[in-house]
Amino acid sequence: MNLESDILTLDEVADYLKAGKRTIYRLAQKGGIPAFKFGGTWRFRRQELDLWIAERIKGHKEKSE
Repeated sequence: MNLESDILTLDEVADYLKAGKRTIYRLAQKGGIPAFKFGGTWRFRRQELDLWIAERIKGHKEKSE
């Protein structure tokens, strides 16, 4: 496990999710996306993001059925 690539910055998450930095920042502030603050900046664990994405996809599919 490479910890350096497992912890993402806000900019990296915005690129990863193809979303705006402001959107990711607001989600992090409101607890809408798994994140933690380190040294005053938001950080994200890739594994937690992947689980969060999978849960959102699953929830969307269940609503569609």
